[in-house]
Amino acid sequence: MAHMIRLLLIPLILCFTLLPSFSAINGGIDYNIPIDYTKLNQADLETRAEVYYNSALKSKKLNEDMTSALTLYSILSNAYPDNPDYAIRLGKLYDTIRKDRYAKGQYYRAVSIDHLHPEPYFYLGEYYSSKEQYRKALKFYKKAHEYGNIKAKDKINGIYSKLGDKTRI
Repeated sequence: MAHMIRLLLIPLILCFTLLPSFSAINGGIDYNIPIDYTKLNQADLETRAEVYYNSALKSKKLNEDMTSALTLYSILSNAYPDNPDYAIRLGKLYDTIRKDRYAKGQYYRAVSIDHLHPEPYFYLGEYYSSKEQYRKALKFYKKAHEYGNIKAKDKINGIYSKLGDKTRI
């Protein structure tokens, strides 16, 4: 008898746990809230974001400055999607708090916005170098150097040294 009650309880429990998510999905709840970015003052947002950004990079913690910088750069990135600098800044912030997937995604997003901009390539090199994926890092450092980042040359030499290739240094 107790075994039969358990068998009946399992489907009932499943029904009650799956009902809220099923109704939210099939009920047509729209979580996309439209935001009118035309009312924003880009220069004011950039100034405020820069202040929080510099403070957040110094503290290297998920604190109020970090969340404010992330929020403001996210708003700027959404309002002005053709500006790769906002994606780069978001990538650096995520990298600082070790949100690797988000950091890498923002760097790649910056590359897709402007494939001739050297900074996202440089930071992708930094990202992969910190993960000890030196071949990938080398590829991105070379791209950064090709597009004008002079700091990338030292990084390239450092990676060749780590890989034991003294002939290319």
